[in-house]
Amino acid sequence: MEKKIKLRVNGKKHELEVPTNRLLIDCLRYDLGLTGTKEGCSVGVCGACTVLMDDEMISSCITLAVMADGHEITTVEGLAQNGELHPVQKSFIQYGGFQCGICTPGQVVAAKALLDENPKPTEDEIKDWMMGNLCRCTGYYKIIESIQKAHQFAR
Repeated sequence: MEKKIKLRVNGKKHELEVPTNRLLIDCLRYDLGLTGTKEGCSVGVCGACTVLMDDEMISSCITLAVMADGHEITTVEGLAQNGELHPVQKSFIQYGGFQCGICTPGQVVAAKALLDENPKPTEDEIKDWMMGNLCRCTGYYKIIESIQKAHQFAR
């Protein structure tokens, strides 16, 4: 069974007909070609698939696409504006907050959500907020530093 949905992804309107059991991550990656969002665990605990729905973090690997009907979705591709990387993206590059890149999109989106809510978080606040985003490569120190220093790149 299919359902027509309307959603706005990274500021662009889309009207799609999707199976009612289609996951949002699959809709983003395969229907819209936005491959930045990664699938790590497929059960909503690793954070690699983190996107924003109406500025709230969600796990796109456990969210049905039909649940996004009428909502604004922001993926890692939507953070850059007018060809300029978002301050969090710049900081992750400058301070080495990534290695293999699987978790990076979810880390960056989660960090953006944190900084939107709390522009100057403490290290403990960063650790608490980012707890749902797992990384097997970096040891987290560079991720924390990247988030702490993102304000330097603010537009």
